[in-house]
Amino acid sequence: MASPAIVICTACHMYSLSISVGDEGFTCDKCREIVRLTEKISELETRIQTLIEDSKNVRALDMALDASSSGSPVHCSVSVTGPLQQGNWVTVRRHSRGSKHHSSVPIKTLNRFSPLSDAPTEKPDESALVIGDSIVRNVKIETPATIVQCLPGARAPDILANLKVLANAKRKYSKIVIHAGANDVRLRQSEITKNNIKEVCELASMMSDTVICSGPLPAYRGDEIHSRLSSLNGWMSKWCPQNNIGFIDNWTSF
Repeated sequence: MASPAIVICTACHMYSLSISVGDEGFTCDKCREIVRLTEKISELETRIQTLIEDSKNVRALDMALDASSSGSPVHCSVSVTGPLQQGNWVTVRRHSRGSKHHSSVPIKTLNRFSPLSDAPTEKPDESALVIGDSIVRNVKIETPATIVQCLPGARAPDILANLKVLANAKRKYSKIVIHAGANDVRLRQSEITKNNIKEVCELASMMSDTVICSGPLPAYRGDEIHSRLSSLNGWMSKWCPQNNIGFIDNWTSF
């Protein structure tokens, strides 16, 4: 029986014990899991983009049907994804009987896919975004323009993926409040968690002039988790002010 040998991971350069190493090199379990999760995030981003395109088609058809029922002519473009016209656009025209003049009727629609849609709000630069895990579920904001996006169980990479979708849609906000970190500490990878939070704040800073991090709440789920949360809160309380990021110290408040 072969004895285990000391090998180094080609991704994170950490040492491990392994019995056999392939020609392509050794990759530890954690790095393989990170690669798998990264591919999963890319798949989710693609699915979200597909939902956005579908929502645009649904809104166009709703507007066409509403205007048609009111007796007004309709000009709308609908994306056709069929075997013969993949990715092409066709124009649908309906003319009301007895009318020779074209007129348009303003229709106010509601975006059912907000905030993931690329349809802008009335004043997008004046709206604020609150995004985070389940802690923000019951957050009530008096300002009507504030959007609260709750992602139960989300870690920093999940929040980053959602912000990327909004950034690709050219969304801008007056303020962005981020609550993350409580679910990340369970991975027991403090430095990776810090880097992930940095990436979230850097992307948010490109979407808003004011970015605020909401620190973790004290959770008594064992001494180790409590210690990791306390350490993360201490790091965020120092890193955020040094990088022009606002910080809410929930640890002291709760």
